[in-house]
Amino acid sequence: MKTPLIKTAGLLPVLAMLTACIPTPEELETTPVKVQTPKGVVTCQLYRPDRISWDRAIDFPATKMSVPEADAYCKQEGQRRLNR
Repeated sequence: MKTPLIKTAGLLPVLAMLTACIPTPEELETTPVKVQTPKGVVTCQLYRPDRISWDRAIDFPATKMSVPEADAYCKQEGQRRLNR
């Protein structure tokens, strides 16, 4: 019974070190950008310049578009910047 407990106790510091090395989205935020769309201005929070999966809208004309639609504009902007 002591062997699994010792292995688990030995893995905890390793897991803690690895977790500390993984950046959070907040650590990768860029300055928000404004994107002009046919339905109004969408303010986007873009993250890594080489990845668009976290890009999202933080402000948009809620009476004219949905959250998924606003997020899609932000992902398009992230993709546009990626392709530059």
